[in-house]
Amino acid sequence: MVACALAVLALQGCNYSFRSGSFPDHIRSVAILPFENDTNRFDLTQELHEQLLRELPRSLGIVNAGEEVADALVRGRITNYGLTTPLFRPGQQDEIEVLQRQVSLRVQIEIVDLVQNVILFENSSLTTQGEYLEESQDEATGRTLAIELLVQRIIDGAQSNW
Repeated sequence: MVACALAVLALQGCNYSFRSGSFPDHIRSVAILPFENDTNRFDLTQELHEQLLRELPRSLGIVNAGEEVADALVRGRITNYGLTTPLFRPGQQDEIEVLQRQVSLRVQIEIVDLVQNVILFENSSLTTQGEYLEESQDEATGRTLAIELLVQRIIDGAQSNW
């Protein structure tokens, strides 16, 4: 009797499947549109788009598709890009020695379920920062880090509802 019960449990376990990211089951593909860009940093559009294309589908367990055939759509707008100096110290002769700089990036994002016509995730002010050392790194390092963190927050936000 116990052997039969174990056999039934084992067979039921075979029907279980796991999709990375646990996105809704009916969504198998996503179209990721290039973000509109309100900043004067036009290269941000392509850098963010390429990172989203690489990371978002893989993390959510879906594939890239064209807008006309996709089950979901990602669209957004880059609303702010800034460069600040959060870490400095007084130098010689009334100068300031910059130790660290910070790139900040803010976007509006929306992920839409095109099958059920509902918004899966949206954030009107998603912000990240990427720090870099003034002496040994450059702004591109901070920008790359800020974009990577932004994409991870988008992935986390998309998964948070499921």
